[in-house]
Amino acid sequence: MDSRKRAPIISEAQIMTQAAVIAAERLGLDTATFAATIGVSETHAIDMTRLDQLLRKGTGPCDRALLLIRLFRTLRHAGDEALARDWLHGDNDALGCRPVEMIGGEDGLGEIIRHLEDGPKSCRVPDTGS
Repeated sequence: MDSRKRAPIISEAQIMTQAAVIAAERLGLDTATFAATIGVSETHAIDMTRLDQLLRKGTGPCDRALLLIRLFRTLRHAGDEALARDWLHGDNDALGCRPVEMIGGEDGLGEIIRHLEDGPKSCRVPDTGS
């Protein structure tokens, strides 16, 4: 019998859940905003941080979590997480509000991502030149 320790098996659901939690933390989302963004209760969101609740592929919360991760990656592409947080939480004339106020809405995440990826320069995260 092989006496070497085997690495624990990590499921796709655990990876997806942890990625969503990390994206929310790095974007400066509080528990209530994170929960509203992906469409779960605050209790469920708290349980996700401990991996006691996992996202299930093909569900609304999982699909919205994928969009949250995509938003984080799009903003992070600017090269600075602080800048990404500032953009998300700051006033945006092109959107008419703070982008964080939109992410809990029906298509808020999608709309923000479209603005960042395809929209006018005024909607994009400024390039820091680094």
